[in-house]
Amino acid sequence: MAQPLMPHATASWLVDNTALSFEQIAEFCGLHILEIQAIADDTAATKLTGRDPVRAHELTMEEIEKGQDNPDYRLVMAKGPDQVRRTKGPRYTPVSKRQDKPDGIAWIIRNHPEVSNGAIGKLIGTTRTTIDAIRDRSHWNIANITPKDPVTLGLCSQRELDALVAKAAKAAGIEAPVDTRLEGDREALITELRAERERAAHEAEHAGDAESVETTRTPGLPAGWADPFKR
Repeated sequence: MAQPLMPHATASWLVDNTALSFEQIAEFCGLHILEIQAIADDTAATKLTGRDPVRAHELTMEEIEKGQDNPDYRLVMAKGPDQVRRTKGPRYTPVSKRQDKPDGIAWIIRNHPEVSNGAIGKLIGTTRTTIDAIRDRSHWNIANITPKDPVTLGLCSQRELDALVAKAAKAAGIEAPVDTRLEGDREALITELRAERERAAHEAEHAGDAESVETTRTPGLPAGWADPFKR
């Protein structure tokens, strides 16, 4: 499925400017719902500058309105120019985050030792030599390396990490870990959003009825009072 050129910035804009559910935004941007919640709660590492997908011709207002009207609707990417993608070489990582790579590698090695060095290298964007050094604790800076979740560090997305772990677990013949952090929370969030929409529609409908009653009451009497002399 096609994804926005800048998924995190696009997600930030959709959170701030639409009534789409977190699940819809996560699906459209190719991110984990926890990342959307972090963006909405401003708990991400940095405050993202939103990127308007409508102006970028990646999404139409009609498509956004469909999603707002139906929480189960999945947004469809508008056809735009083909994106230039890297097909060879390691993943590019901003200079500001490169110092965090050893911590992210150490976290994967400690929590998911079944993941191969090649897979870690593609995910994080580093060399097998570096991964080997961290794995056998011969890295020159091993004393200062602290295992940290690569998703939290911004080195990859939760979806990419989950896919990598599941693939490695399958190859190793072990059961893949199940993410239970959202059990109940996602359903509660979706239920709350639907309830808010239904409540707003209900209030709008009854607001029209109240206006009709107000225009037919006897002048000079409070709303809801009837004129005892009027037949």
